[in-house]
Amino acid sequence: MSITYNEMMGTIRMVQLENLDIRTVTMGISLKNCADSDFSKMNQRIYNKITTHAQHLKKTAEEVEKEYGIPIINKRISITPIAEILGDATKEQAIEIAKTLDNAAKELGIDFIGGFSALVHKGMTKADQTLIEAIPESLSVTERVCASVSIGTTKSGINMDAVRKMGEVIKEAAERTKNQNGLACAKLVVFCNPVEDNPFMAGAFHGTGEGEVVLNVGVSGPGVVLNALKRHPEADLGEVSEVIKKTAFKITRAGEFIGRVVAKRLGVPFGIMDLSLAPTNAMNDSVAEILEEMGLERVGTHGTIAALALMNDAVKKGGTMASSYVGGLSGAFIPVSEDNGMIRGVVDNALSFSKLEAMTCVCSVGLDMIAVPGDVPATTISAIIADEAAIGMINKKTTAVRIIPVPGKSEGDMIEFGGLLGRAPVMAVNGYGSEKFIRRGGRIPAPIQALTN
Repeated sequence: MSITYNEMMGTIRMVQLENLDIRTVTMGISLKNCADSDFSKMNQRIYNKITTHAQHLKKTAEEVEKEYGIPIINKRISITPIAEILGDATKEQAIEIAKTLDNAAKELGIDFIGGFSALVHKGMTKADQTLIEAIPESLSVTERVCASVSIGTTKSGINMDAVRKMGEVIKEAAERTKNQNGLACAKLVVFCNPVEDNPFMAGAFHGTGEGEVVLNVGVSGPGVVLNALKRHPEADLGEVSEVIKKTAFKITRAGEFIGRVVAKRLGVPFGIMDLSLAPTNAMNDSVAEILEEMGLERVGTHGTIAALALMNDAVKKGGTMASSYVGGLSGAFIPVSEDNGMIRGVVDNALSFSKLEAMTCVCSVGLDMIAVPGDVPATTISAIIADEAAIGMINKKTTAVRIIPVPGKSEGDMIEFGGLLGRAPVMAVNGYGSEKFIRRGGRIPAPIQALTN
């Protein structure tokens, strides 16, 4: 892959002035051959395989970052969903594996490792149940381990027994880390239609259709898109779409180039390029501010969903023109705690929980990094998960929930998580209960859209 002089100069401008960065290089590693009936052997194999394949990941990424002048913010690992190799291991042994993953990440200097996961959209095996039971403690005793659970797909419907269980798991995880404002929940995602090559945390895992090892790249450029739009204040919406599309093309080109360099030096295949407009708390690095630049007085007002749909579509069009290997989630993230514009929208009462839920119909993922009062019942959290899964199932798209019931906190409180996770205002949820609906259990059948053969 070659890059022209003009592209290079444009990239330098985007890095220096517009917050362009490679958000993550994520090495996917298959752990299938680590399974063993002898738990000690399996645990050691997991550690050895991860530390062997990824031993040069951090160093190589830093060398490329320095050489080309494009920041690579996170170095991460995704692994085979642990439930798939857990076998007859106990809950205590599953927690021990989580500690092993954490130790491997620390040894390698990796920011996060994702894949303490289970895929239970149609049913649960004994190993799945064991892993899910182990999630609250595992995330509370580790720093860098991330977990995810798939509870629904368009093809299978929604496993409401798993949905009910995940509400309870999230509540327990929050309580176990109450001195950190429920921080364990920030490392846990509940999915509908998850993808196997997502490089972004907390939902990354190395899917069963993936190879032995691969390098996936995630680029983020809200600041670049925002600055591009600022240069066209009088453009109509068709022209706005064109500006975003062309900008996304440039971002994708830069990201794939860096990803391929890192992969080549590591001697592993390049996987996919995930172009997701993932915001940070940095000034002007906000998805909400892009929507406001289009003409919304404040994100959350009428027109927000239309503006988000336009942006998401233009990002995808630009990305797919720039690369034949666009994958992952690729679009726009709307995490509340990581986006200053979203936070401002909530504080100003322009952006409600219901509006966020509606926005997930057209964004890349779903309800992300949302703080709610600590006394919200587990069944209400389960119902929120069910609603979001239904949006994904019917629309044949990935949706997810990363929600934090903050112990001891109430609507209007501002919670500090620190670092990339930022801060979040505690948002109100509907006070009417959903307990009877959730306790019915069973499975919501797959929709008619699933019958595509």
